[in-house]
Amino acid sequence: MRARFTAAALSVCLCVMHVVQAAEYNRVNTTASQISFTYNQMGSQMYGTFGKFDATLQFDSDNLAGAHTTLHIDLNSIDAGSTDANTELVKPAWFDTQRFPVALFESSRFTQVADNHYLVTGQLTVKGITREVQVPVEFKPDSAIGIFDGELVLKRSEFGLGAGEWADTVVSNDIAIKFKVVAPQQ
Repeated sequence: MRARFTAAALSVCLCVMHVVQAAEYNRVNTTASQISFTYNQMGSQMYGTFGKFDATLQFDSDNLAGAHTTLHIDLNSIDAGSTDANTELVKPAWFDTQRFPVALFESSRFTQVADNHYLVTGQLTVKGITREVQVPVEFKPDSAIGIFDGELVLKRSEFGLGAGEWADTVVSNDIAIKFKVVAPQQ
């Protein structure tokens, strides 16, 4: 009798533990989230942010086939550290925000590569040019909040960023885009 009770109790505990581990995240808190970038200009590392973006998220670690995310970045919200840089970056040689005001990322699949580490594959569209990219993402569950940290190295030449007088190497071709997406557990 005691063995059956112990086995039943263990079974219930394992089921509860599995339920506790499985969590869904399907709402993004953009106020707590952040998108930043770094690049080199004339040998110095520069830093900037995008202040406005919208994101959607469907993430359940027990159902990666159903995982999906989109990210719309308002390119006019760029802050590269100076008014001159911000004014230049929205012009046609760079983002051409009059014609292309938004950059878009839409995932096509999530692949788990280690505990809480994923590779998110999707389409990135900047300045009307779409390329497939893979973004390494670390998932950090924290109480009832999920934090998704990732970084993508964008090659600006692949998206026509920095044409004309900016096509030289004054600004590095590699732009590291870092993000922190915060989502409450559902």
